[in-house]
Amino acid sequence: MTEPLLTAATAVAGIMLLALTAYVLLAGADFGGGVWDLLASGPRREAQRELVTHAIGPIWEANHVWLVLVVVLLFACFPPVFAALGITLHIPLALMLIGIVMRGSAFTFRTYGSEVNATQRRWGRTFAIASTLTPMLLGISIGAVASGGAGEAFTRLRAGTGDGFATVFLAPWLTPFTIGVGVLALALFAFLAAVYLTVEAEPDPALQEDFRRRALATALAVFVVAFGVLALSPRGAPRVTAGLMGSPWALPFHVATGLAALAAIWALWTRRFRAARVAAAAQVTLILWGWAVAQFPYLLPPTFTIREAAAPPRTLHLTLWGLAVGAVVLLPSLRYLFRIFKGRPDAFEPMRHGAPGERGD
Repeated sequence: MTEPLLTAATAVAGIMLLALTAYVLLAGADFGGGVWDLLASGPRREAQRELVTHAIGPIWEANHVWLVLVVVLLFACFPPVFAALGITLHIPLALMLIGIVMRGSAFTFRTYGSEVNATQRRWGRTFAIASTLTPMLLGISIGAVASGGAGEAFTRLRAGTGDGFATVFLAPWLTPFTIGVGVLALALFAFLAAVYLTVEAEPDPALQEDFRRRALATALAVFVVAFGVLALSPRGAPRVTAGLMGSPWALPFHVATGLAALAAIWALWTRRFRAARVAAAAQVTLILWGWAVAQFPYLLPPTFTIREAAAPPRTLHLTLWGLAVGAVVLLPSLRYLFRIFKGRPDAFEPMRHGAPGERGD
């Protein structure tokens, strides 16, 4: 089935992909920071955690605007897919939402609440555990979409085949492939965070080395997990596998992704940390886009294509105009926010000496 490339529906779907990409690159790195908070070790353990707090603190709430945008566009422009995902994947999506709320609450209470060590440790563990489980649930949900399990479960439910609870609400997302995608998402987020933190730690070369080693180790973990997911994909997600392996664009896409990964590793090895940040972001972006392009024209395979799930043209056109107007406000505001809080390479310096209430976050 061919799907026109230049339609209002595909334009909205493309914007959703861009918003999801922004969420992965920004909020994903924040989740990865929680992983490194959990795994902080060595003589600079507390300094590592302070760096994570400083890097996340000023902007972590703003990053969720991209996920909200994806959900709103899905609800308004592709309501059948919104309904299907809300029904068949309500368990992992609800757990993911709980993880986001618990992570944000714990981060706030740890940073600005009681300074008693026991209380700080308790909120710190909650923050770190939620930061680890939530990206896995996001990856599992994406894996359930890519595998076709969520779409097939919704088709059976709509047809009234009488399948049990486990078949409809558990089986689509509890498979080796979807769990593998969840682990891959966690590894990618941890990799992004480690690379970003090498730049955040510029005033402290010792901290830079800590996160440089973590970034290199995680790059290897991403390589291993990605090949494991690829090995599971012919059985777990045959449609996506066909797109990734047999399409005309597959080879150039794989080459570009491999080059981005090698560039990130080379930049880390030679301590070109800002170049590593760009290359790591490109690598993760290409992996995400590879999934989206491989399942095109399906938004929820094998049940709904973009065209089949799209709202009426009037709704799509009004949405696109609304997005254009909103972008005039949103994008400069986010740029200003990042310029204020991320424009000073020495911004971490007060963190290493001030009390939590004096950090200026």
